[in-house]
Amino acid sequence: MIRQNVWFNDGIFKMPKMFALFACAMLVSFAARAADDDMSLIDLFGEEPKKEEKVSVSDKPERRVEPENKKEEEKVKVDDEGMFSFLNFSFLKNKKKVEEFARKPDEPQENFLDRMTRLAEEGDVDACLTLGYMYLYGENGVTRDEEKAFRYYSMAASQEDMIAVNNLGSLYYSGIGTEKNVNKAVEMFDKAAKLGNKEAAINLAFIYLTSPSSGVSNNRIVELLQQAAEGGNITAQYMMGYSYYRGFVVAKDFKKAFDLIKQAAVSYDEAQYELAQRYINAEGTPRNYGNAVKYLTQAAHQGNVQAMMDLGNILAAGTSYQKNEYQAYIWFNIASVYGIEGAAEKRDALEKILKIEEVLQAQAAAETFKEKPSEMTQYIRQTFGRGLGGYIDKKMGYRAPKKQPPATVKKQERDPSQPLKLL
Repeated sequence: MIRQNVWFNDGIFKMPKMFALFACAMLVSFAARAADDDMSLIDLFGEEPKKEEKVSVSDKPERRVEPENKKEEEKVKVDDEGMFSFLNFSFLKNKKKVEEFARKPDEPQENFLDRMTRLAEEGDVDACLTLGYMYLYGENGVTRDEEKAFRYYSMAASQEDMIAVNNLGSLYYSGIGTEKNVNKAVEMFDKAAKLGNKEAAINLAFIYLTSPSSGVSNNRIVELLQQAAEGGNITAQYMMGYSYYRGFVVAKDFKKAFDLIKQAAVSYDEAQYELAQRYINAEGTPRNYGNAVKYLTQAAHQGNVQAMMDLGNILAAGTSYQKNEYQAYIWFNIASVYGIEGAAEKRDALEKILKIEEVLQAQAAAETFKEKPSEMTQYIRQTFGRGLGGYIDKKMGYRAPKKQPPATVKKQERDPSQPLKLL
């Protein structure tokens, strides 16, 4: 994870862009990852099964395209592996006004660290949170000290501060500054969620979703998702929308599903993909292929391979939207780089139809493609993995049906005067 620095200046806590955007952060991958059809759940309340190493589709070589900047990809991977698994870690929100952190006239002359330490020992919650953060990351000139970070978050949590309680749960969950204790983490997340912390609610929901022996009812899971969704958590909004779509605990309601998924689709690629499906199938909204292509394109540019394939199929068929075999070729070509089954075959079928100059231009366009996931998409992928709906499908025992192969693509001349551009 690429993390911006946090500065302390004359007692003023400056929050970086990404922290202000989410008010929480993910520091490495969530324990259980969802796959499209077969998801391996890690039982956090029982014995952890052995993990099988899987090759990411994005690592499979292909002669045609290099979709990503490999150096950036490797840096993110290294950063993630070097950080901690915190789930949703609530960053400090100073409840005091800035001027209240400044030294009072009757207070002794002291530097910022000394002042924060004194205030924390006197029971100031904000000072405890500040010190917890500083020692956790080694910010503002202090040496990173996980045990001190744990101590100060514990001090703040003892005063029922919901941010501190959630963060303490994250430390217990990851074994940072203390021994790893998932049951204690669950206790802290549950307490923080009851205090109103939406990050704790989504943390707890995912732990229950991925732990078969938790003994927690599906109703409780949905309650937590609903709480986080109402608090504006995009992950929870998507999961609640998917719950309404599938009828997980709540009654099926395509309109509610559409509305919630649309909220998450502002920046999250899987929500954009699912929203496109609702437009295609007229579920909760009138059928609109124009909007479907719009959201599929947004998701595809974030690296969503399902969106690439669906977009290619729609553009190649030309039955519900303007045919564009050139752009369909590009998306199938890019999807083939990620190892998606059938993508190379569809690309090659179109290659027989397109003119040689179109193929060459399409190849050049595909070679310049770089996925650009939003900060929110990166955050969710790194925290909970891909295919979030799969967690709910697994709980329901649902397996997605295999998609039917597309009809044979027929030749259609393209106006050579029109520019060749990606959507």
